[in-house]
Amino acid sequence: MKLQEAKQQFLQVWGTLGSSWGINRTMAQIHALLMVSHTVLSTEDIMEQLQISRGNVNMNLRELMNWNLIYKVMQAGERREFFRAEKDVWEITKRIATERKRRELAPLQAQLQIFETIEAPKKSEEAQEFVRMVTELHNMINKVDDATNLLLKAEQNKLFGGILKMFTR
Repeated sequence: MKLQEAKQQFLQVWGTLGSSWGINRTMAQIHALLMVSHTVLSTEDIMEQLQISRGNVNMNLRELMNWNLIYKVMQAGERREFFRAEKDVWEITKRIATERKRRELAPLQAQLQIFETIEAPKKSEEAQEFVRMVTELHNMINKVDDATNLLLKAEQNKLFGGILKMFTR
């Protein structure tokens, strides 16, 4: 397989994967393009390589910056903005986990906690089943949150951090 063909396939695969971690396909493809690029890219470079509109590129670049996955880079003598992606795979993983936790887990935890406190007759089987199920879901989400926190703090623990780094090499 030639480099350009492999690069195009990678952009497609990363675009598909992106939708499973909560972002649109185009945003993931822009992220992939910046990750594998050996130089910084301008908005125009991204538009040309992915064949997408300026508005689409600009909107997705802003969102990727919100996720802390890419950076704006200034070049002397240039008026255009350039962008580069975080290249450390472990750092990318942590940033995605942090953002998903903020956007998905935290609101769900808060809502489930509210559901656990419904006012209903104590003898109501329907209410008991509802509270039981919501409590179990809340407990599971809390365990996922704890695991995410452990993952995010892994580098601080030398043993666990060392084990994780072995798997990412």
